[in-house]
Amino acid sequence: MAIKADTNMTIRMNREVKQQAQQIFANLGMDMTTAINVFLRQAISYRGFPFEVTLNTPNAVTQTAMDVAENDENMHGPFDSVSSLMDALNA
Repeated sequence: MAIKADTNMTIRMNREVKQQAQQIFANLGMDMTTAINVFLRQAISYRGFPFEVTLNTPNAVTQTAMDVAENDENMHGPFDSVSSLMDALNA
């Protein structure tokens, strides 16, 4: 049973995001309107987002390692052999 479309929705989005999404949906055999309708129907079915939405923030150790790497501090390698890598890891 087809459900008749009886309203319009206008949204604003980043042009690149739209183009990337359209390409993905085209590869799946659907247009943007169909994809958005699928998302909305799934949200209704799930009574929320149809996927997990979280704020994944790194823990303190990971954040410190990321900061060090971004500042090119304490960088090691490349290694010529597995033994030289292991020596550096065990130092």
